[in-house]
Amino acid sequence: MVYTPHTDDDRRVMLEAIGVGSLAELFTSVPEQHRFPKLDLPEALSEMDVLRELQTLSDLNLNANSVPTFLGAGAYRHWVPSVVDYVIGRGEFATAYTPYQAEVSQGTLQAIFEYQSLVCDLTGMDVANASHYDGATATAEAVIQAYNTFRKKRRKVLISPAVNPHYRAVVRTYTQGMDVQIAGDESIDTPPADLIDRVDSDTACVIVQNPNFLGQIEPLMGLADRIHARDPQTLLAVITNPISLGLLEPPGSFGADIVLGEGQPLGLGLNFGGPYLGFYATREAYVRQLAGRLVGQTIDAEGKPGYVMTLTTREQHIRRDKATSNICSNQGLMALAATVYLSVLGKHGLRQIAELNYHKAHYAATAIDALPGYSVLNRSPFFNEFVVLCPSPVARINAALLDSKPTPILGGYDLGHDFEGWEDRMLVAVTEMNSRAEIDAFVAALAAISVQERGEQ
Repeated sequence: MVYTPHTDDDRRVMLEAIGVGSLAELFTSVPEQHRFPKLDLPEALSEMDVLRELQTLSDLNLNANSVPTFLGAGAYRHWVPSVVDYVIGRGEFATAYTPYQAEVSQGTLQAIFEYQSLVCDLTGMDVANASHYDGATATAEAVIQAYNTFRKKRRKVLISPAVNPHYRAVVRTYTQGMDVQIAGDESIDTPPADLIDRVDSDTACVIVQNPNFLGQIEPLMGLADRIHARDPQTLLAVITNPISLGLLEPPGSFGADIVLGEGQPLGLGLNFGGPYLGFYATREAYVRQLAGRLVGQTIDAEGKPGYVMTLTTREQHIRRDKATSNICSNQGLMALAATVYLSVLGKHGLRQIAELNYHKAHYAATAIDALPGYSVLNRSPFFNEFVVLCPSPVARINAALLDSKPTPILGGYDLGHDFEGWEDRMLVAVTEMNSRAEIDAFVAALAAISVQERGEQ
């Protein structure tokens, strides 16, 4: 049975309002032979049979939980404590959209406040918002914040070539209708420090990533000072992997003006591509240009702690031309997941996860670098990803890895998708979820593929 909310009288009134005599008249523009085709549908199935069919189809898919995976490039397989899904699955959180009536949304507002506090602790910054769709949109919002900070008078934005290429693409999409010049991303081999010579009085911001898209840990100490020596007002935005901050110095400590990134590693899982979370923090001096929401803590009329929407500079709340962004929804449920994740791990647990990522990646890199035909190209320190020069195109190697016995292996990211001439370079990601046995099996499979490639040649 299909539920139809409209009565015959409802339909009659609507048809009269638009001057149509019947529902059939609405389809007169469709050729008659195509208006009401007879559908050759199978017989109806019971719920049990439908679920069995869907499970069969699902089993045909290869997913990161069923096979060893070394694919990263911005989305990573990390351990998600059970309590994360338990909390975000509670009805008061899973069904709540957004706190338009702050006085009756104290639980949601407190969760956002705690999230903001944790992001500030993690990044070493003054204020954090809630929030953006993902790391790519957060990067674009950094450009818009810098552009607005200078009242649209500074038009140049320098982006390090080692920033995630998908983030750079989104920035260009966001700013294509604005008078903004995106520069600095011409060659992947250009180190961030080389951008400094291009900073001038027309530069709104410099954007770098650490660890960068290739997993390398950038030497950013002193970068802000060197940028400000060229121009004291130019902003420095740093994109970062939040897990790496359990081990690395937070960007706020070396002068970053904006810190942002993808929050997917913070308890969100892979989820077949989303939804994800763009975390974003800045200095208090720029709070008026901050997009999204800012929740604050106060005292109510009875002297009890309460939470309020301190800043809501979105176009839904204020005049469109006064809004800092057109972001219409914060990723509240994802922000809550990140809050629970960070709270459960604590600073010591986050450091332990970061160390596991670091050491397991270096264990894998050392083993792969020793294989005939392969070489690891990262010579500077790296976090949990590294680039491998392969003896044949990555696409062919990954196809062979999927045929590995006894278990298929999901290989690394084919950098040929983003960089011309890099079809033989693989970006390999290793997290705490990769056991030593999985890494050894991956190395053995790569060795076997190399032998096979040499035999065919």
